[in-house]
Amino acid sequence: MGKLSHALRGLLPRSLRMRLLMFLLAAIVLAGAVQGALAYRSALDEADALFDYHMQQTALALRSGLPVDAQGLGPGLDPEDENHEFIVQVWTNEGLRIFESAVGAALPQIAVLGFTNVQARGGTYRVFSMQTRSQVIQVAQNMAVRQGMARSLALRTLAPLAFMAPLLVLAVWWGVSRSLAPVERVRRQLAQRQADDLSPVSDAQLPDEVQPLVSELNLLFERVQRAFEAQEHFVADAAHELRSPLAALRLQLQGLQRAGDDAARAAAIERLSAGIDRATRLVEQLLTLARQEASSTATEPVDLRAIAQLALADVAPAAQARSMDVGLLDSEAATVPVIVRGSAEALRMLVRNLLDNAIKYTPPGGQVDVQVGTDHGRALLTVEDSGPGIAPEHRERVMQRFVRDTADGAPGSGLGLAIVQAIAQRHGAAVALDRSPRLGGLQVALRFG
Repeated sequence: MGKLSHALRGLLPRSLRMRLLMFLLAAIVLAGAVQGALAYRSALDEADALFDYHMQQTALALRSGLPVDAQGLGPGLDPEDENHEFIVQVWTNEGLRIFESAVGAALPQIAVLGFTNVQARGGTYRVFSMQTRSQVIQVAQNMAVRQGMARSLALRTLAPLAFMAPLLVLAVWWGVSRSLAPVERVRRQLAQRQADDLSPVSDAQLPDEVQPLVSELNLLFERVQRAFEAQEHFVADAAHELRSPLAALRLQLQGLQRAGDDAARAAAIERLSAGIDRATRLVEQLLTLARQEASSTATEPVDLRAIAQLALADVAPAAQARSMDVGLLDSEAATVPVIVRGSAEALRMLVRNLLDNAIKYTPPGGQVDVQVGTDHGRALLTVEDSGPGIAPEHRERVMQRFVRDTADGAPGSGLGLAIVQAIAQRHGAAVALDRSPRLGGLQVALRFG
């Protein structure tokens, strides 16, 4: 059954106009056939009723009877003028036929009074029999005559429809073409567009069935336009930010070339190595940000507390190198998982970037705490430190790309919080910066859902 339906779909044209025309024309032909059958049936019923009445009236007109001594004589007509389609016979009560309307047109004698059908003369005859006190009158008609008349009436009924059929086909073709004209207009608009033209497509006069498709197409264009603009800004910002580390590497390489002794050479190599590390870190963060902005949102359940523990393990060496106390705050519900939907790897990167920033901007020997819980039924993750914090007027700005709070001169590219913001938006979370009430530094709160 599936193969048959697939084969039938393969026979249909791909053009919507042709499909509509085919279906509508098929409906017209089917309606004409049904109308013809109904007209024929109705005409046949009317002919039956009319001729039955005529036969009955003919028999009633002969109730006065014929002479009993008629001896089976016919009307004396020329055999060529005899009518075998409509036959009248009169019988005596003793079974003697005393009249027939045509010579040799006799029908079988039947004892059934009223209407009945009999087979005679190679066809079917409709016979009406009526008995008087002395005679039996039979009036018969060939059914082929009735059927021919019914066909003639049906054809006359269908003649106007046959005449109007070509006009109806033209009207259907015109109506379908006019209804699809707005769709053709949209097709031409899209075909004439340049690759960078993402302006909305006009949905004026489009059918209701097509408007949702064009609306979704316009929304897609809008999303692609925003993505293009974001990528353009990203490329421009990245090119600008890469100039400084590359220029610094060139200067450090020149310093290495001009070094006059081993000590100066070792210092130049150390500066060059640090510059390469900073450039590598910058490129890695750029690629991470681009990947997070381009990827789609995952939907797997993730334990936020387990993610925080993994991120803490990732930054433990950096924290130990700066003699800092970094850990996960315990609470009464510390063993209860805090489940969110998202990408485990992306969320781990988010928490790791928050911890990296906190460790980087907090003086050696400071403290960084992570806490995971719920707030009014919503998952909540906070990272707070004992560093200098960020002034309120700068908090919104530092979430942008390549923007850093350079008050303490800590190294960085200004991409850590931008990556956090990109990942948070993917997971439907809100990032809020504030002053830590416990440690006095910066507090970053991440609220999901």
